[in-house]
Amino acid sequence: MRRQAGKSANAGQDPAVIAALQAALAAEQAASYGYGVVGSHLTGAKFAQAYADGVAHERARDSLTVMITDRSAQPRPAAVAYQLPIRVASPAQAIALATLMEHQVAAAYPALVAVFDPALRAFAARRMASCAVTAARWSGHSQAFPGLRG
Repeated sequence: MRRQAGKSANAGQDPAVIAALQAALAAEQAASYGYGVVGSHLTGAKFAQAYADGVAHERARDSLTVMITDRSAQPRPAAVAYQLPIRVASPAQAIALATLMEHQVAAAYPALVAVFDPALRAFAARRMASCAVTAARWSGHSQAFPGLRG
């Protein structure tokens, strides 16, 4: 029998796992909000890409919400609004925000990559890779070890 991603055989309330899931959820919620701002400053193919990237973060957010509730925990709600890390008043600034958000989301996943549950580790690794690719597409260059600070 195949398990759903993020659902382990002993899906209890391990505080470290819940904390890692909540941190990833918060980052995905912020990115979902931020892509609305990014898209509002873009047109054409770049707008379409921002929309698609925003949807990817919404889907990850929804998956994380299920993973948390599957562990009998309460997902933290998204904020009503977010303070953006940079001012956005032009397409170039919108692209810079998209790149920065992808790096910030990737930085929220290393703790989840380190948990015991292989399904959670795989989900986190896929999300980090996706964020790295998306950031590289927006910025035009890649970053070594995205998501890791140091």
